[in-house]
Amino acid sequence: MTLQSSPTMVFVDLETTGATATRDRITEIGIVELSEQGISRYSQLVNPQARIPEFIQRLTGITEDMVADAPTFEALAPGLIERLSGRLFVAHNARFDYGFLKNEFKRVGIDFRARVLCTVKLSRALYPQETRHNLDALMARHGLKSSDRHRALADADLIAQFWQKLREEFPHDQLQELVMRLSARPALPSHLDPDLPEQIPESHGVYIFYGDDNFPLYVGKSNNLRKRVLSHFSSDHIRGKELSLSLQVRRVDWIETPGEISALLKESALIKELLPSHNTRLRRNKELCSWRIPAGYGALAKDDGLQSPSRPALQAELVWARDLNFGSQPDLFGIFRSQKDALTMLSELAQQEKLCKALLGLEKTRPGAACFGVQLRACRGACIGTESPSLHHARLLMAMARHRIPTWPYPGPIGLREAEVLHLVDAWCYLGTASREEDVHEMLESGRPTFDLDVYKILRKALRVLPAIAL
Repeated sequence: MTLQSSPTMVFVDLETTGATATRDRITEIGIVELSEQGISRYSQLVNPQARIPEFIQRLTGITEDMVADAPTFEALAPGLIERLSGRLFVAHNARFDYGFLKNEFKRVGIDFRARVLCTVKLSRALYPQETRHNLDALMARHGLKSSDRHRALADADLIAQFWQKLREEFPHDQLQELVMRLSARPALPSHLDPDLPEQIPESHGVYIFYGDDNFPLYVGKSNNLRKRVLSHFSSDHIRGKELSLSLQVRRVDWIETPGEISALLKESALIKELLPSHNTRLRRNKELCSWRIPAGYGALAKDDGLQSPSRPALQAELVWARDLNFGSQPDLFGIFRSQKDALTMLSELAQQEKLCKALLGLEKTRPGAACFGVQLRACRGACIGTESPSLHHARLLMAMARHRIPTWPYPGPIGLREAEVLHLVDAWCYLGTASREEDVHEMLESGRPTFDLDVYKILRKALRVLPAIAL
């Protein structure tokens, strides 16, 4: 890519007191500018007006004595904004450096915005076969030279060297197209903060869309919050619902989580708490029910007195989550959000397996009379003795086997470890997430939550992927 066809590029690196842009401060700025006039370099220590942690001093070599007499960022801001404005802002892990500068400028009343190119993403796009793309890896892979690693100007110069290597290796058009794509700002609705893409982290978490008057519209989860949120506003919407949602959003909030299971649990809880208008599937449903089919034939009939020589026992009973703890109740098959769904499923299964709908309680008949399925050859005659009720019951259990709700496989509550937190679970019920030992005791002593279908599905997955700890 020739200089004449390239925008003026500023390769930027910062040293800071920590990793959080909203709290920590800049201690050094290094800028390498590449333009038609050639290459220029700028380096400046900054008084952060805050303590520099010992490990940061050891890493960068910048001590508190070195910055004591340096100018503050406020004093440097006018000159810096002139150096950076109208340039393509290039940095390694650019969201870090760009985010710090935006926050520093914001503190002094300057709204700084720029087109941003991240050389980590550039390296990943051009060298997809490589697994490591940090500056040390680039130095080793491309033969880059550094005079003072972890100092701002030296690292900014490494990024500029990397760019020069790319210019030598790749065609002009390919680089230009890739730079345009990677530095393009996402198209957001005009009523959203244009800096939103830089603010959202690329981590596990949950996001919430709010409409007018802070009305909750949608709750979602992702393993990459930034990528998922921005996808809602892409210009190539396929579904009308997505487009409608994006036009209604007035504010976006998010909550980072330690991992995917935490995000799923938080998403489920927030949907039930906020009742967002676009999340109808995961809202709380108080009609949860299941089919109870004891392993021994006739067990239900002995309880209700229905069994007689002329009336075989009903072999399936519909039970409700509001009456039973589905997490510890044996002999349950399927979990349904409504009675209608449960009846539909059992009816279809009876049709497929030629089971008797009368014995399943799906059809009323007189004692000793054939069900309607006998006439259609859709029942093998368990209702009239052509097939023994015990054989019919055995076939029913076989047909329903894949719908069986597994009994809780532990004698009591357990903890599922995810990163630094512990998800407490007992009998398929989620008790809470603890980050401290005292939280564990408090949650175990509190009342048991009701059985939740969505949480149950999440916990089934969690048991497969997270280590379990007995409590």
